[in-house]
Amino acid sequence: MLFGLMLRLLSGYKAPVTTIVLLQLVQTAGNLLLPTVNAAIIDDGIVAGDTPAILRLGAVMAGIAALQAAAAISAGYLGAVVAMQLGRQLRRELFARIQSLSSREVAVFGTQSLVTRATNDTQQIQSFAVLVFTMLVAAPAMGVGGVVLALEQDVALSSVVIIIVPALFLIMYLIVRRLVPLYREGQELLDRTGGVLREQIIGANVIRAFGRQHHETRRFARMNASLTGNNLQSALVVAAMLPSIMIVVNLSSVAVVWFGGHRVQAGEMKIGALTAFVAYILQILLAIMMAMYVLMTAPRAAVCAERIGAVLDTVPSVRDGQDQSRTRADGHDAGLPDGRAGQFFDGGVVVFHNVGFTYPGAESPVLENISFTAVPGTTTAIVGSTGSGKSTLLNLVPRFLDSTSGRITVGGQDVRSVPLNALRGNMAVVPQRSHLFTGTIADNLRIAAPGATDHELWEALGTAQAASFVRELPLGLQAPVGQGGTNFSGGQRQRLCIARALLRRAPLYLFDDCFSALDYATDARLRETLEAALDEAAVIVVAERIATVAGAGLILVLDDGRLVAQGTHRELLEISPTYREIAESQLALEDLP
Repeated sequence: MLFGLMLRLLSGYKAPVTTIVLLQLVQTAGNLLLPTVNAAIIDDGIVAGDTPAILRLGAVMAGIAALQAAAAISAGYLGAVVAMQLGRQLRRELFARIQSLSSREVAVFGTQSLVTRATNDTQQIQSFAVLVFTMLVAAPAMGVGGVVLALEQDVALSSVVIIIVPALFLIMYLIVRRLVPLYREGQELLDRTGGVLREQIIGANVIRAFGRQHHETRRFARMNASLTGNNLQSALVVAAMLPSIMIVVNLSSVAVVWFGGHRVQAGEMKIGALTAFVAYILQILLAIMMAMYVLMTAPRAAVCAERIGAVLDTVPSVRDGQDQSRTRADGHDAGLPDGRAGQFFDGGVVVFHNVGFTYPGAESPVLENISFTAVPGTTTAIVGSTGSGKSTLLNLVPRFLDSTSGRITVGGQDVRSVPLNALRGNMAVVPQRSHLFTGTIADNLRIAAPGATDHELWEALGTAQAASFVRELPLGLQAPVGQGGTNFSGGQRQRLCIARALLRRAPLYLFDDCFSALDYATDARLRETLEAALDEAAVIVVAERIATVAGAGLILVLDDGRLVAQGTHRELLEISPTYREIAESQLALEDLP
């Protein structure tokens, strides 16, 4: 998985990778040539007293060393650049895939896990790529070249290599075998620790309100201790590598000098050849150490590659539509000029034909046999008890989820056949959970319409009953927005999100219980202004308050995922016990007809 992922990512970097390989080969050739030249100086130059030869060979050694250094620096720099580009490409692909996942797939992976995979896991693979470009080519070249040149110096003494190489490979195998499960467990613990920390930061006020600081501190301490213990075990295994290798290296060096000294004394080997042989043995050991270091980091990178591959290989349950007939020749959707919604759907009529939805593995459907029609110029409201499937039904229209049975059409077109950008570009959605992005109020509003003028922003804010509090801010439209909009109250966030949706000027508006944080007076004023502003659009509203939807042209009553009644407010009070029960729980008896 790891090398397959890297090869795929590097397919567009063939020229730089080839250059890195050549530079590493030059660097390795320099390492291998220097001991031979040094042996020549010792055995021929010094013994014979030939100073010009010594100077000539010294100049050769200096040139080789300079070329080797230049190649090493260039390979390191180019390798780092390619590794950074690889990490950037991987993050880009991960972000694009996460954006294409439906709510169902995101829930399966978990938000915190996806964040970890896109950041920490990608960083691990990027760091591994740097090692690969630095060592993976040089290590085998140096090892093979060292063995060949050591044999050339003395075949009998090379028997030491036959003993030390298998010993080093055995050490490497045992270390890697132990690290793989530790690294896999470590990444999972990192996910869980990050999830606990995120919960505790977001829910800090709840924790304080119920006096659970000590409990949550102990809870985080347990997760932190587990992660620390795992990292400690991994570090101990890694720390055992260097002493193990040094033992083998030192014993092999002693053996080479011991047996080589006897061969020199017997006249079977020259001193220069022994010096070169020792240098080649050290280079062989260095090559194995480099390979071990790469392979030691490979298990963590392999685990990260598996986790990233799981996201990249996930086929989104909501696939893009195949009908490209209304896509412009320049590749942009016809319904999205300059970020504004256009009339992609003729008339904008929304029709549900026996629609059902069941979550994978669920025993019963969330929605079953839902049929209704929402027409332009009319507000269609959806009410029901908590958990009746109201938000799920609304999420089927923009295909945040796909229905598992039945058919949904907008403007006569099946939503599954329409490109997602065109489908969503012709509707404005205000989600149940109001979310603002870091930046300014103007930045957040222009997400829906990048080309909107300040006048249009103020107009949308006025319709959404948000202009008054924005004007009171020192910076007005340029007032900063914290992450998630946490520097605003819930009602202010809802009104800003509604203003953002109004800038879309879409033929279809979807409001998912986005009035719940408003007081009744603001709610009433907002409904009046929305009715005037959206008089030609089709509007579908999910709401808990009966007062919010009482004036709707069509009200759908959901109960346990089934559409039990539909009609106007007055009609439902007469024909639907479920609706009347909800109304009686919220409205005074004298307000009921």
